[in-house]
Amino acid sequence: MYRTLTMTRRLAQLLVGLFLYGIAIAMMVRAGIGVAPWDVLTQGVSKQTGLPFGLVTNVIGVFVLVLWIPIRQKPGIGTVLNVLLIGPSAQVGLVLIPTQTVLAMQVLLFLGALALLSVATGLYIGARFGPGPRDGLMTGIHRKWGWKLWIVRTSIELVVLTVGWLLGGNVGLGTLAFALLIGPMVGMTIPRLLVPAAHDVDVKAVIQ
Repeated sequence: MYRTLTMTRRLAQLLVGLFLYGIAIAMMVRAGIGVAPWDVLTQGVSKQTGLPFGLVTNVIGVFVLVLWIPIRQKPGIGTVLNVLLIGPSAQVGLVLIPTQTVLAMQVLLFLGALALLSVATGLYIGARFGPGPRDGLMTGIHRKWGWKLWIVRTSIELVVLTVGWLLGGNVGLGTLAFALLIGPMVGMTIPRLLVPAAHDVDVKAVIQ
């Protein structure tokens, strides 16, 4: 009975977390003051190709997952669902949430998005079904070559941020705020939302 309840909780956390993650991304986009580095890349590719933001999110997720092959990182159910569900969720959010043009509303929407994204991250990672493709790429490189996780994360995000900016993605104060605040915020949400069990390597690596 306990195992059934635990599995139910894990599945619920995973699905709710992924849905809210996409909504949080859409909120940041509609705030218009800068988005996370990977979303800068998504915006840039979307702008250059004319493809919907949500679809580009899925395509980039698949591409990143392919990069797991040489580092021998194994995806979990959560990894696959991350690739499949966050893009459509973000697209739904973009349809429902209006673009903000008043600075005070932009800041409030962005801060709300940042808080929601940190909770969503805690939910889906805490479900222990495997990391998202981007987090898994970072932790996989960390595990294979022993480079410090913060160096791997910073290097990858600087590359995607630069490419995304060159393609026309939105880099702003929100991008800086995301870089500075998301680490401490998910450092608080992941331990609190972790489903009781032995911590796996990926979860430990992500919250360091």
